[in-house]
Amino acid sequence: MNTSTPLDPHDSPLGRRVAYRDTYAPELLFPIARQSKRDELGVRDGALPFVGEDLWNAYELSWLDARGKPVAALGRFRFPAHSPNLVESKSLKLYLNSFNQTRMADAEAVRAVIGRDLSAAAGAETTVEVMPLTALPQRRFATPEGVCLDALDVDIDVYRPQADFLRAGGAAVRETLYTHLLKSNCPVTGQPDWAMLAVRYAGPAIERAGLLRYVVSFRQHEEFHEQCVERIFCDLLARCRPTALAVWARYTRRGGLDINPWRATPGEAEGWRDGFDMDEIRQ
Repeated sequence: MNTSTPLDPHDSPLGRRVAYRDTYAPELLFPIARQSKRDELGVRDGALPFVGEDLWNAYELSWLDARGKPVAALGRFRFPAHSPNLVESKSLKLYLNSFNQTRMADAEAVRAVIGRDLSAAAGAETTVEVMPLTALPQRRFATPEGVCLDALDVDIDVYRPQADFLRAGGAAVRETLYTHLLKSNCPVTGQPDWAMLAVRYAGPAIERAGLLRYVVSFRQHEEFHEQCVERIFCDLLARCRPTALAVWARYTRRGGLDINPWRATPGEAEGWRDGFDMDEIRQ
């Protein structure tokens, strides 16, 4: 059997690091005039032979609330076909990432700011929807049966892994806790990675606010998906001492690929493999 020696990730073909702004930066938006290409089609400005819009779905939209706690959301943007400009896609991604460490009052404030900036870049009124994940219907392939932690009323100001937040005690329970607020960064490119994290365990009750603070503390951490899950599993095992434990991260797609690592104590794998069925993921 042929074997290969693992290489340093920085020597891989993943590319060079990209500097990602994580505080509000509308100047990142790069408009491109539509008319130059329409000239090639013989379509005159002000006399379009069609109506329509460009519909964008954004799966990686997040900001901090007034107390520093992250909010994860989906975004939908509708650019009218009659707008003089389109917006270059990478610049829009970079612009959305600039909200990551920006404090905003609520989802409506985020919607208003994005609507203003995209309308200015496009040169016409752009419709923006911002939908926090906690307000969306649950789907079997997206969320497990359990308790979502995202609505907990907590203050957060630590964004590097802090295992000291993890605590457990009292009578033994068996439950599943999950959150949409796991974010880390690629250690090679610096790109943000987003995930829903689920923790299923048996043992002393895990303090929920501490678990949420711990998960959010990965927000500026650099590590691969698989490594983050293993770190979370080991920290939970060491700090909370469950008798059974499974940790599962469902990362959002990037370039048509998603990575969904899970780690579990022996006997806790049942039911978790089912969550990776491709027919469900395509829905």
